[in-house]
Amino acid sequence: MLIFPAIDIRDGKCVRLFKGDFAQETVFSDKPAEMAQKWESQGAQFLHLVDLDGALAGASRNLETVKEILAAVDIPVELGGGIRTMENIDEVLALGVRRVILGSVAVKNPALVKEACAKYGDRIVVGIDAKDGIVAVDGWGVSGDVDVTTLAKEMKKAGVKTIIYTDISRDGTLEGVNVEATAKLARESGVNIVASGGVKSTADIEALKPYEKDGIEGVIVGKSIYMGTLDLQQAIEIAAKED
Repeated sequence: MLIFPAIDIRDGKCVRLFKGDFAQETVFSDKPAEMAQKWESQGAQFLHLVDLDGALAGASRNLETVKEILAAVDIPVELGGGIRTMENIDEVLALGVRRVILGSVAVKNPALVKEACAKYGDRIVVGIDAKDGIVAVDGWGVSGDVDVTTLAKEMKKAGVKTIIYTDISRDGTLEGVNVEATAKLARESGVNIVASGGVKSTADIEALKPYEKDGIEGVIVGKSIYMGTLDLQQAIEIAAKED
């Protein structure tokens, strides 16, 4: 199981939001590339980047910062946030980003997801953000009126191999990951799932670990590593253990 340290970018800075609320922002660094190097030095094997300005704008807005991160680390990175056209996907992957995360567009334009998967295979990942089992879109401000499992199954048919599942009600809260809902989605969809939202401590990593067999392939850690409630090196050791 992989641990993905998150770097959320807004106005070129590394920030964290509370429950996806742009009005509740904490700035942790004005040099995201240095933060990326820090996580790599602690053993991270993959970084999860989110362009928050892009999520609101509907197109990438922080690619210069992404380039700085790519130049600063040797590990692969994935990027999400407002990527909604084939041109934008091409642009991001051409920079050297390993995986593109498609979010709202999965609900609004599934044909694009299918086209992208046909062209790029497993370099296309879909992010499903949900509250009470219902998908949210457009920076979490709007209900997509779609059931999580239904969308996940549609994405599998489109060629998606991995889905990042975020429980919005827990994101940035340090209240613990929603293990039950995440494992259920992995089982019912048949797609590999990366858990996201609410991770507080190594107890969350240990709680997710038994569900690797169901298809949980990783977990994104954000506020916990910035606030110090989770030791990244310990989390990576736990995640790497053979069952």
